[in-house]
Amino acid sequence: MQGTFYFVFNSILLGFGLAMDAFSVSIADGIQNASMKRREMVRIAGTFSFFQWLMPLLGWFCVHEAVRVFSFMERFIPWIALLLLAYIGGGMLREGIEEYRKARKAEGDPERVRESSYEKKLAWKTLILQGIATSIDALSVGFAIAEYTAPAALAASLIIAAVTMAVCLFGVRLGRKAGDLLSSRAAILGGCILIFIGLEIFIRAMLGL
Repeated sequence: MQGTFYFVFNSILLGFGLAMDAFSVSIADGIQNASMKRREMVRIAGTFSFFQWLMPLLGWFCVHEAVRVFSFMERFIPWIALLLLAYIGGGMLREGIEEYRKARKAEGDPERVRESSYEKKLAWKTLILQGIATSIDALSVGFAIAEYTAPAALAASLIIAAVTMAVCLFGVRLGRKAGDLLSSRAAILGGCILIFIGLEIFIRAMLGL
């Protein structure tokens, strides 16, 4: 019983640690769409949750079946995260600047321009890239749970995914409130946040933190 408690407790702590990057990106997604519906919020959080479930399992598999390949690829993980988030954040930043200029030039209510611009959902391509970028470092968790059996590794990954889901839903809600206050500047801030997260992941990996 005590062993089960520590297993669950450690998995929850691991989930919170891994979910922080996804939490920050969720805030950025919420910022650029203050009118986001609940279904869209679940879709965003669910995508992050899925990848946080998948990556530790892939890492566990690599440790047991393909450790040499994984050891070679591990050095590229921070570069991949940086490039993906810089690409997504740069696009969001560019769109945000264009949106801000439209709002400044608009004769009517600037909010009307912003609302029409963000009626569309976050593209699956963008969301999947965000999910990969914020969870790719979770591959390394495979080393931390290498001694687990396959069922235990699956259970740990499910707990991590559940924690990520809850954290990201909160992040999107928080971002929505901020986006409502920021108006047409919201997407600019969102893009800057994504680029910053990419740099933070890269620098942290380079410093061995």
